[in-house]
Amino acid sequence: MPRTELQEIGREGEDRALAFLEQQGLKLVERNFLCKVGELDLVMQDGAHLVFIEVRERSTPFFGGAAASISPAKQRRILRAAKFYLLRFANMPPCRIDVVAIDGDRINWLRNAIIDQM
Repeated sequence: MPRTELQEIGREGEDRALAFLEQQGLKLVERNFLCKVGELDLVMQDGAHLVFIEVRERSTPFFGGAAASISPAKQRRILRAAKFYLLRFANMPPCRIDVVAIDGDRINWLRNAIIDQM
């Protein structure tokens, strides 16, 4: 099925985020993990840590920018998807949830941006 223009823009943002994170030394484990409870844009390895990455992109920083666009409901979906992903591990690795916020040409990597408060 062909992608919509919005999906193409999202894919390009994920490509930029992935290239940026690989330059920082992270290694890609999985991309666009989809399950019944949500989606994880990128799953990467940062040393011993498994990192779930939410990529948000906005063309301008108006209305709070990319990072501010992650609603509490979206955070809950990301947490549920990460927990679902972790079911495959007998021994849970150390992990965290980061956000890569892209506002125009600026990339901001927010480590531990989403914390489990459930």
